[in-house]
Amino acid sequence: MNDEFQSPLLERAVTELSRLPGIGRRTALRLALNILRRDLDDATALGNAIIDLRRDIRYCPVCHNISDEGPCRICSDPTRDGATLCVVENIRDVMSIERTGQYRGLYHVLGGVISPMDGITPDQIEIASLSDRVAAGGIKEVILALGATMEGDTTCFYIYRKIAAAAPGIKISQLARGMAVGNDLEYTDEITLGRSLMQRTLFADSFSI
Repeated sequence: MNDEFQSPLLERAVTELSRLPGIGRRTALRLALNILRRDLDDATALGNAIIDLRRDIRYCPVCHNISDEGPCRICSDPTRDGATLCVVENIRDVMSIERTGQYRGLYHVLGGVISPMDGITPDQIEIASLSDRVAAGGIKEVILALGATMEGDTTCFYIYRKIAAAAPGIKISQLARGMAVGNDLEYTDEITLGRSLMQRTLFADSFSI
């Protein structure tokens, strides 16, 4: 046991908390001590919430967003526009776009972007299932809403070529470049993101074929 912590239980809690992204050992210690100061019921509720989250949350079989069971609430909502499909990198991007209140279509969560430097290839993210959704019919527009990064642009181009070849009649658009180059969607404010979504442009106009 490290003498700094005075208790193996505290040290274990700090070690586990510091495994979370963006949490160093100092922050983990501060969180652990805060939990110690809480009522036992509060601390138990926190622990149970984490266990329930990890044990019970599922992924939507349609769009790969999080879901308590079966298709997610967005896919199951009959008031959503089923003809418009917004392709995003991760679940946080769905939340960011939903906060704008400017989009009423459906989503497709890729679960990542193509990144040869990191060993992430197209078959490791949900591009095949995206192609299957488009091929099934009913979709008139695919919005490529990925971050303005090299990996995001590479993924957009790959998806564009795949969809354009398989379903040439489908409109493929992208967010207007109101976001700064290199930014992820989750770090873009709601107003800028909403405007970028509403002023989206044809993806083909961004390059010369």
